[in-house]
Amino acid sequence: MKSAEVSEAKDPIASSKTKRAVSKETFVFLLVIGGAFLYLGNTMGIGIMFNVIMNTAHDLLLNTVFFILSIAVLAGALAALLSEFGVVALINMIISPIMKPLYGMPGAASIGAITTYLSDNPAIISLAKDQGFKKYFQIYQVPALCNLGTAFGMGLILTTYMISLGEEFIAPALIGNVGAIIGSIVSVRLMTRQTKKYYGVEDEKPQVSSSFLEVREIRQGNTFERALDAILEGGKNGVEMGLAIIPGVLFICTIVMLLTFGPSGMENGVAVYKGEAYEGVALLPKLGQYIFPVLQPLFGFQSVEALAFPITSLGAVGAALGIVRSFLDSNLIGPGDIAVFTAMGMCWSGYLSTHVGMMDALNVRQLANKAILSHTIGGIAAGIAANYLFKLYSFILG
Repeated sequence: MKSAEVSEAKDPIASSKTKRAVSKETFVFLLVIGGAFLYLGNTMGIGIMFNVIMNTAHDLLLNTVFFILSIAVLAGALAALLSEFGVVALINMIISPIMKPLYGMPGAASIGAITTYLSDNPAIISLAKDQGFKKYFQIYQVPALCNLGTAFGMGLILTTYMISLGEEFIAPALIGNVGAIIGSIVSVRLMTRQTKKYYGVEDEKPQVSSSFLEVREIRQGNTFERALDAILEGGKNGVEMGLAIIPGVLFICTIVMLLTFGPSGMENGVAVYKGEAYEGVALLPKLGQYIFPVLQPLFGFQSVEALAFPITSLGAVGAALGIVRSFLDSNLIGPGDIAVFTAMGMCWSGYLSTHVGMMDALNVRQLANKAILSHTIGGIAAGIAANYLFKLYSFILG
């Protein structure tokens, strides 16, 4: 009886949902957090460190989150319209033969890739929230939409910017797009392998019957009323999604920015911090110097400074674009680097700052670590593919 009571008393502690009030991880957590604040405070100054954190988070909220929110509202409304008037069904019918062998996804997934290419990563979530779109996917495929959408985020903006740098960069930018597609296939395939295990899916039976796929539900009213209802309902889904990603974007992206960017300037060899948004300790680029000998054969970078672009792209590809022209002016990069930048920038497109929030919006936060790992490998594959595709292109041209 006594042993049974002891066993029952230990059950809550042994359970995966409970832990002792104070355990080893409590002290490990305090050690990690304390060490991080000590490092940042010693480098930047305690007061300035907190100013940088607050200003960065505030700027992210105003200029990133609300921008994403506006994109999500528009994309959500567009997704509802496409679904309401049968465009999603048409694309599913046309693209299915291509999407299935490449991605293991239904043809409707191409809508997500196109939408994020024209806008940004979280636009895919608005699509995933639409039942008319979601019905084409099996349950294990829905979380992989996060990886698919992220692989094409800001693709149009990124490609246009690279082409604007000069005529010699048109081909590298297009090759980079091909590299991003290859990376997206790797990322999605790796992710669906994990989600199949998670959901216990063993066969490829469709989530809905074939007869159901041959019809679509429409809203009540005439054409105008249906369109208006679709816009309002889809836009509402976009608002909910935009609000859901705020914690992930503000917290994670602030950390990435702190570790990626450096001080405002240098005076007599001493770093000058003003407490402005996006200042940091530039730790990630420093660490990149140690792995450059390994990465250079894979990505073909001309200089170690080029590593700053993919590292910055982990947090925000828009910010990474700001360093490209200065690299060109300093002759640190060439056309091959532009191809790799385009591929990795598009495929990663700031996924560290959005992936957790996006997976949370899909109600699969527990799979966020698998999505991040899959997409990390996908981005690396995109860069390697772009590098060797550009080498092949250069060889053919002679």
